[in-house]
Amino acid sequence: MSVTRHRGLTEPAADAAIDAACRNLRLPTMRGQFFELADAAARDQMTYRGFLAELLMAECDDRNRRRSERRIKAAGFPREKALRTFEFDANPAIDPAAIHTLASCEWVRKGLPLCLIGDSGTGKSHLLISLGTEAAMAGFRVRYVLATKLVNELVEAADEKLLTKTIARYGRVDLLCIDELGYMELDRRGAELLFQVLTEREEKNSVAIASNESFSSWTKTFTDPRLCAAIVDRLTFGGNIIETGSDSYRLAHTKARQQAIAAS
Repeated sequence: MSVTRHRGLTEPAADAAIDAACRNLRLPTMRGQFFELADAAARDQMTYRGFLAELLMAECDDRNRRRSERRIKAAGFPREKALRTFEFDANPAIDPAAIHTLASCEWVRKGLPLCLIGDSGTGKSHLLISLGTEAAMAGFRVRYVLATKLVNELVEAADEKLLTKTIARYGRVDLLCIDELGYMELDRRGAELLFQVLTEREEKNSVAIASNESFSSWTKTFTDPRLCAAIVDRLTFGGNIIETGSDSYRLAHTKARQQAIAAS
């Protein structure tokens, strides 16, 4: 197949052709950056191949960024949290090396669980959201949900004969982040429905949970001892357990700020 070559184009005509081609091929980044990169290439005396590589890499980088933004938005995080803003010095119970290892997302690739256990104000939700964000940026499909919201959704789906579809939807994502597990007691039906979601994902896709209760106290949330043991087993087998401790750095930060205000 021969390629039609257009010789003798004036510079304005070439610019118009490039703009039209980028529109037609849906290359918005190349269209937006072409002139700037072309001028830089002329100044730096780049080869044609080098210039083309710069254009293509700019388009690919921007597409990857937009995909990451879409995955983060689809995850449904309630707020932005990043690992770089986590104050490890304020919570010495947490090993920075362990968290940064988790940020590589190898556990998500392997479909392993993660449990963040500790009192309120110790950084569980921050870590849950930031590690979920890292996974979304790495190309994984992520969903964040509060434990009570998930259970309520499952109960409603069961009542409306949509349970199979709902469980399948939660089963498809690569990482399911369940926050505030243990804050409220679940009745047997709710606990059984949550167990179905965990079973659907077992050894296939990762679950990350944040809980203010130690595993030994989960019987307050899951009142059936056998069901409680089965859920703990699903969430811990082969996975990672991070204990964030009992000292609220949120409370400590508030007290320090108040003391600074009083002293000023």
